[in-house]
Amino acid sequence: MSALDGRRILVTGGASGIGAAAVEAFSSHGAVVAATYNETAAPAELQAAATWWQCDVRSRDQVHGTVAEVAKEFGGLDVLLHAAGTWQPGAPDQISEDDLDFLLATNFKATVFTNQAAFEVMRNSGGRIINLGSSEGVFGNPIAAAYSATKAAVQAWTRSAAKAWGCYGVSVNAVAPAVETRGAQRLREFLGPDGGTILDQQLQAVIPLGGRLGDPLRDLAPLLVFLAGEGSRFITGQLLAIDGGAMMVTG
Repeated sequence: MSALDGRRILVTGGASGIGAAAVEAFSSHGAVVAATYNETAAPAELQAAATWWQCDVRSRDQVHGTVAEVAKEFGGLDVLLHAAGTWQPGAPDQISEDDLDFLLATNFKATVFTNQAAFEVMRNSGGRIINLGSSEGVFGNPIAAAYSATKAAVQAWTRSAAKAWGCYGVSVNAVAPAVETRGAQRLREFLGPDGGTILDQQLQAVIPLGGRLGDPLRDLAPLLVFLAGEGSRFITGQLLAIDGGAMMVTG
């Protein structure tokens, strides 16, 4: 048997990056997968790995409607991986109200909406909720202050929801990955023509294992499979770093 045989899993933001790697990994381990996208549909090679739903996760009504429809089609829901979100630059003194509204809606409010909708389905049967945190939500980032703040909010929300929903058998965890994504590419572009070189030099200095960003499918997906399975039943409220040793947060 595969690790996730029969598990009913919903992945938000499944058409690219971390979400796409998760869709591929969950499907290959025997799960029944649904995934959402907003504007850009999944590539052809992922179409058969999941049933696809268009959903703007910033809309509470769309989220609750989509989760309810997925649960109806699957006969329930065992796992939510909320992978939708975005990185955006912005120094503390340059963040506009529009920047704040956009990042709060995209990264934090969407986390709340998707988690609430999943909990409504899981509260009578238990389940797993996995959110995307970030080391920037722990340490801050002077060139991405609002993004860092929204990820800190996601991590605080994760702990609060874990404490509230544990009695229902629902675990809530977050992962903090340092892997190649579109957000990493946007950072390189923001840093300018030499941005890739500058970032790679910094990564070599701060990531003990390999000195570079990991691969979503090779390095992050195995942990997501574990968190979605039975082996993680006694883990909740955690921020789990998959970053080659960059963060090493101690209690």
